[in-house]
Amino acid sequence: MKSAGLIPNEEPKTKDHASPFPLEQGKPMMGAIVSTKYGSPDVLQLREVEKPTPKEGEVLIKVHAATVTAADGMMRKGIPYYGRLFLGLTKPKNPTPGTGFAGMIESVGKEVGQFKAGDRVFGEVIFGAGTNAEYTIVPEEGVLAIMPDNRTWSEAAPVCDGALTSLNFLRNLANIQRGQKVLINGASGGLGTSAVQLAKHFGAEVTGVCSSENVEMVESIGADEVIDYTKEDFTKNGSTYDIIYDTVGKSSFARCKGSLTEKGIFVSPVLSLALLLQMIWTSKFSNRKAKFSATGILPVAKLRTLLLELKGLFETGKLSTVIDRTYPLEEVPEAHRYVDKGHKKGNVVITLD
Repeated sequence: MKSAGLIPNEEPKTKDHASPFPLEQGKPMMGAIVSTKYGSPDVLQLREVEKPTPKEGEVLIKVHAATVTAADGMMRKGIPYYGRLFLGLTKPKNPTPGTGFAGMIESVGKEVGQFKAGDRVFGEVIFGAGTNAEYTIVPEEGVLAIMPDNRTWSEAAPVCDGALTSLNFLRNLANIQRGQKVLINGASGGLGTSAVQLAKHFGAEVTGVCSSENVEMVESIGADEVIDYTKEDFTKNGSTYDIIYDTVGKSSFARCKGSLTEKGIFVSPVLSLALLLQMIWTSKFSNRKAKFSATGILPVAKLRTLLLELKGLFETGKLSTVIDRTYPLEEVPEAHRYVDKGHKKGNVVITLD
């Protein structure tokens, strides 16, 4: 396991590495994390599985970096239970976890015209083959884009996990405007670090909320003010905000209502029954609104448009990736244990170089 802070722009690694998993009975094999049931990180095991072959309209990607997120932990546990309608009722429908990735296209299926073997790409797998593996399959028309030349695998892999969701919440859901006051609760996490940078990009005055040890880091990525939640409750300090983005689901519309301006908006990616009821009630009877979006199930074309927008910000340095720790593929269970603690700073990355 390795630790890091804000990853600098270093020369990307392009050297390929031979898989430790050889041909077996004439079939190409690969290493992959596999989970055959819901549960603790112990259900995640490194196994030798058959290497996939791209079908028509698909590309085969050699994964160089992938991610482990809080959402991955929830999917591993099958919680909330209604999520199993998409993931599998009694066990994971797709046994390999992971959504965000960066890697190199090894081969393409028939009728693929936008990409070719050797392209460096990044993106996200939506309800498909997981990315905590040596190889993954992605549709050509999926959430996939060419990587900027000035960014590394580890920098690119987390973009869809944090920044894409935060862009959807701030711009599409909350309609962020220049000059607005925006508070990011959980500003030091994967969603939070990208949200702070995106809100600044849109011209907002940004307040981040985090623990004492992360105050300096949140300031370094552009927050105008940082509140240490161990010393101050932002809902009781008298300040009001046009947007409150609760990235970690630790607050609620009810608690934050008094901290919103007259037409303020509370948004959170963590759906609860309380938030659902507040969304329904505020849509009819309140100027202050509570909103939620399941970013991962938006139309793929919309997600891809968001990714291409982020690519421009990523390439020009207006959006940087904060990385807390990196783990090799065989230590994915340990990465899940760390993320489950709820104290990661930015992103946790799996490296396969």
